Amino acid sequence: MPRYRITIEYDGTPFLGWQRQADGPSVQGALEEALPKFTGEMAAVRGAGRTDSGVHALGQVAHFDLVKAWEPFKVREAFNYHLRPAPVSVLDCEAVGDDFDARRSATARHYRYRILSRRAPPALERDHVWWLPIALDARVMHEAAQVLVGRHDFTTFRAAQCQAKSPLKTLDRLDVSRYGEEIVIEASARSFLHNQVRSMVGSLKLVGEGKWRARDLKSALEACDRAACGPVASPSGLYLVKVDYGRPADASATDAADEDA
Repeated sequence: MPRYRITIEYDGTPFLGWQRQADGPSVQGALEEALPKFTGEMAAVRGAGRTDSGVHALGQVAHFDLVKAWEPFKVREAFNYHLRPAPVSVLDCEAVGDDFDARRSATARHYRYRILSRRAPPALERDHVWWLPIALDARVMHEAAQVLVGRHDFTTFRAAQCQAKSPLKTLDRLDVSRYGEEIVIEASARSFLHNQVRSMVGSLKLVGEGKWRARDLKSALEACDRAACGPVASPSGLYLVKVDYGRPADASATDAADEDA
C-alpha cells in the first residue's frame, strides 16, 4: 500500500487537540474526514505528536496509507480544498516507504513557546501567546533553564495523566530570548512527557518575575514531585515547530520515541 508523509500547519484554538475526540473537533479528525472526500478511502492519519487542546503547529508531521497511488502534489492540493474552512493547512506531501512512521521514526521534536510580557492585552494574537501583564527577566530565565537541560527524571514537569512508561527524558535545548515585548522559549528533545513544555515554562515564569531562583528550579526538578511544579502555562502560547527524522543525537538516542508533549 502506498504510504504518504504530510507536513501540517494548524491553529489549535478551535480544536480539542490533535487526537480524534468523540465529543468535539480535532486536527486528526479534520484530516481523516477530508481524506475520503477525494480518495474514496477511509484511512487513519497518524501524527508525530499529540498536541493538546489549544496548542498550535507550524510543522506537525503525519502519515497514512492508501490502496490507490496518488501524486503527492494532488494529495496536498485536494487536502487543502476539502479542509476549508478549518484552520489546517497541508504544507507538503511526499510518498515514503512503509518503514516510515511519523511518531516512531522521529529523532527530535522542536517546540516554541511565546509569552507576551506587557501591560496591554493582545488584540490580534489573543489565542496565540500567553499574555502576562508583568515584567519578566528573560536573561535570568535562560540561565535558570539550563539546569533542566540534559537527561533527568522529569516527574515534576509531567501531567498526572501522562501515559509515558518512564519519566526519564533527555532535554537537548531550552533557550529563552526576548524580542521586544515578546519572550520566546525554544525546547528540543527526541520526545517529551505530557505537559512537559508548558510545565517547564510555568516554572520559568516564576524565575522571570523574581519569585524563584535557579536553585529553586533545580530543587523542583530533583523533588520528582508534581506538587513542586510551578503553574502550567497556557496552551495558547505553545507551537510544535518541527519534527526531525534521521540519525538521532547520541544524547537522546535512548529516549522512547513514542511519547510526546
